[in-house]
Amino acid sequence: MASDTENEMADVRELIGRARAVLWDFDGPVCRLFAGHSAERVAEGLVEWLEGRGLRDLLTDAERESLDPHVVLRAVDRRRPGSDLVAELEERLTEEELKAASSAMPTAWADPLIRTWSAVGSRLAVTTNNSPRVVAKYLAGRGLTGCFVPHVYGRTRDLHHLKPHPYTLNRALNALGSAPSAALMIGDTPSDLAAARHAGVPFLGYARNERKEKLLRAAGATAVVGSLESVLRLVRGHA
Repeated sequence: MASDTENEMADVRELIGRARAVLWDFDGPVCRLFAGHSAERVAEGLVEWLEGRGLRDLLTDAERESLDPHVVLRAVDRRRPGSDLVAELEERLTEEELKAASSAMPTAWADPLIRTWSAVGSRLAVTTNNSPRVVAKYLAGRGLTGCFVPHVYGRTRDLHHLKPHPYTLNRALNALGSAPSAALMIGDTPSDLAAARHAGVPFLGYARNERKEKLLRAAGATAVVGSLESVLRLVRGHA
């Protein structure tokens, strides 16, 4: 797991001390969206839906076997950009995400960290590749809407704006009136890190397991925590 060494935690402390705006990825740092509604089955359902319409050849073997619904969606968008097919596929994914939101598992310590960061005056936003409708449903169910509204920036029909593109981060920064250097992004994937770099925003990696940590560090993340509890302690220390 992420090693909370003295030097690394000093870096995290510095990141938190500078942050006036905090941009959260959703699926991972805030919750495990597909904890009770398998993302693999969702991806398989999208593939089967395409195959049932005679569109099997829109996907490569690797894309069909990826078991990642976003991989399937991106692949179809690359080959049929702006089409009704892409719009329908995106809506089908959104409906599956909405089902998943009902059984999503809150990330340990995320709720109190969000409430504390908001309470001490930091401005919070969600910057995600998931549908903003899904984020809104989850936040409402956890009583967290007031910590973020109206700053939820998610997937639109312009799928080329998905992370690692910095589109959602730039929208959040503009709406919050924040300079990139005064913000902090919390994410759990290399695409989150890449989006933060493109936007000029400092990055804090959250890795719930060793595999996630290895992927983040291989992508160049230098500040990675294995639990948000350590971040909560630091935020409380700055209060």
